[in-house]
Amino acid sequence: QLVESGGGLVQVGDSLRLSCAASGRTFRNGGMAWFRQAPGKEREFVAVVWRSASRTYYADSVKGRFTVSRDNAKNMVYLQMNSLKPEDTAVYFCAADEGIILSSLQIPRAYDYWGQGTQVTVSS
Repeated sequence: QLVESGGGLVQVGDSLRLSCAASGRTFRNGGMAWFRQAPGKEREFVAVVWRSASRTYYADSVKGRFTVSRDNAKNMVYLQMNSLKPEDTAVYFCAADEGIILSSLQIPRAYDYWGQGTQVTVSS
């Protein structure tokens, strides 16, 4: 089970930190990712930390503004979002999969476990 928290309503340029708590199993050797979905749009990849904490990948749209990290001891993954823009408005989902491979990290259907989502709204 994955449970996200930390969403909310912020202003342009503000920061937010999303958290995702995993329970029932660990994903130490797999991928823990963030996706987002805006109204009327498909779910899109945001960021992932894969295997070791140093292996992180980002969508071009968030590179340099967002930072993904994980705490294996707590079975948590985080998304620090800085310099938020109106186009970052979406429901953000945490996803995890223990056996995911590098070439599938940005594909939603490659993940077996999903959270319920948390709303992030950036107001201009």
